[in-house]
Amino acid sequence: MQESLCSVDLRSIEITDPLFSHYVSMISDVVIPYQWEILNDRVEGAVRSHCLENFRIASKQTQGSFYGQVFQDSDVYKWLEALSYCLLRGKAMSFIPIADEVIALLESAQQSDGYLHTYHIINGLDKRWTNLLEAHELYCAGYLIEAAIAYHEATGKERLLGVALRFADLICATFGPADNQIHGYPGHEEIELALIRLYRHTHTKRYLQTAQYFLETRGSEPNYFVSEIANRKGPCLFEEFRDYDLCYSQAHQRPVDQRSAEGHAVRALYLYCAMADFAQEKGDEAYRIACEALWESIEQKRMYITGSVGSSGLLERFTTDYDLPNDRNYGESCASVALMMFGRRMAKLTGMARYHDTVERALFNTVLSGISADGLHYFYVNPLEVWPEACMPFTSMAHVKPVRKKWFSVACCPTNIARTLANLGSYIYESNGNSVVVNQLISSSIVIEIGKEKRILHLDVSDSGRSHLTLSCDKDLLVQLRLPWYANHPTCKEDGTKREVIVAHGYVQIQLHAGKTVTMDLHVEPQWMAANPQVRADQHRVALQYGPFVFCLEETDNSANLASLVVDSTRKPTVSGFLEELPGKLPILGYEAWKVESEEQGPLYRKASYRLKPRQVRAIPYCMWGNREKGEMLVFQYLKTV
Repeated sequence: MQESLCSVDLRSIEITDPLFSHYVSMISDVVIPYQWEILNDRVEGAVRSHCLENFRIASKQTQGSFYGQVFQDSDVYKWLEALSYCLLRGKAMSFIPIADEVIALLESAQQSDGYLHTYHIINGLDKRWTNLLEAHELYCAGYLIEAAIAYHEATGKERLLGVALRFADLICATFGPADNQIHGYPGHEEIELALIRLYRHTHTKRYLQTAQYFLETRGSEPNYFVSEIANRKGPCLFEEFRDYDLCYSQAHQRPVDQRSAEGHAVRALYLYCAMADFAQEKGDEAYRIACEALWESIEQKRMYITGSVGSSGLLERFTTDYDLPNDRNYGESCASVALMMFGRRMAKLTGMARYHDTVERALFNTVLSGISADGLHYFYVNPLEVWPEACMPFTSMAHVKPVRKKWFSVACCPTNIARTLANLGSYIYESNGNSVVVNQLISSSIVIEIGKEKRILHLDVSDSGRSHLTLSCDKDLLVQLRLPWYANHPTCKEDGTKREVIVAHGYVQIQLHAGKTVTMDLHVEPQWMAANPQVRADQHRVALQYGPFVFCLEETDNSANLASLVVDSTRKPTVSGFLEELPGKLPILGYEAWKVESEEQGPLYRKASYRLKPRQVRAIPYCMWGNREKGEMLVFQYLKTV
């Protein structure tokens, strides 16, 4: 695909998919109100937020002390961004007055020079910009900018955009190569991609130039963080940063020279997003090459089958190639959101559909798993194997939670999931001027203007494996539809007449004719998947996948000690039912397994003696686990024979 891709207006998209329409509607109907109550500390049994109260204290409307994380401000910014996408779809309109009140509060807390970060406003402005490694001022500013752009697009109101512009202008004046500027960059990336987004929104070049400065200064010598740590006068905000690893913040090399994904997963992926955006804007070949190498590092060596990344529970980070433990996987929900963001940018940068395969993997599995079916509970961590009794506090498994939580003391994930699902339409469709590009196989419709004429495209995905597709349009239209990796000898028909399947850059080229219907069959079947043999945690194990959905076993369907089940990967699972009580009524896959039985009583270790007892098991989509009863969960199952 050679033509440049353009985003489409969310107002023009209607999601009709039984699964995703539930989640998208739930964001506006349930999640936005719920998270508003959370931000105001009005949900019983939930971890205290204090986010909005910090702004009230900073604006001197109330008295008190700062509470929460140094990046607490970002929670309300992401909530505003999620709300903005709902407003674009004509939903949650009753929250406009509430949002305007929040914006007035932010404006009141903002300092006269544009600075806005409640931690330092409350605790002492003399410390601002003195701890870029830890203080998250620029990180929060990035989310403010993104929220402001989204709210401006949704409502046309400029007040929040004004707040963001004043802060952005201060940042541009404060950071740069001049002698009177700070020659540093953020510990947690986000401002870079936000400034590029602001440049695209306003066409003001200094925002792109400052983003470029942050990208080109990070990791250069002399290293800013090394100097900042050596000269630090205040306390260390995060004890784990006392003995600092520059890889953690991707400051060990200049970004353009980096070739492997290192450090904190979300920080890394936000950086890579900005690098891809910069490569797109400037046509920079060196950044494009770096982005492609970093993508390959993740996708081929450091990503789980569910699209989660960042395997280490210590510091939420990447470790080494093929180090992908199942039960201890951290796999932060935010990291999978960030992987989706990076993948979409890589597809746009290269014109290749394959990046959306991984976007799909993260979306259909980890991102959906990160939020409960009722929208009121969340996973921060996304393992592929859970034994609840082993998830003990004060142990190496303390980060793994067998049930979703109402909220977190570090609450980045719930609002990140909300803004992603509220903006889902932008992940489905793009346009390149003379055609519609379909990146995700999600039932929906779009009103698109090609030339000066509007067209209405309908896409229907009629089965659980995303195998049978129907497309129609009221006028002639060229559609470029991503052919997913799991398609098996796809066929195409127009009103029953067979048509050739033409693929370019991973997209099927479909010329729709007015009043006619095109159907595609991707011939998707459930299949057993194996990991690269260098993934030691998955030796002699297989996982089950059906279309984009990875499946898992749950204790509620298959009794306890799921690890004692072994399977024969030559036997094909079949659809044995549906999860009628959960969104989308997704399929249940049934197949024969064998339980490895031995005497449970007796010594801890004994001579090997066991028997195999056949039994039928039921697997459900991973994205739905934990929505029924608390219990064990397992993705990779042991093979009966090697």
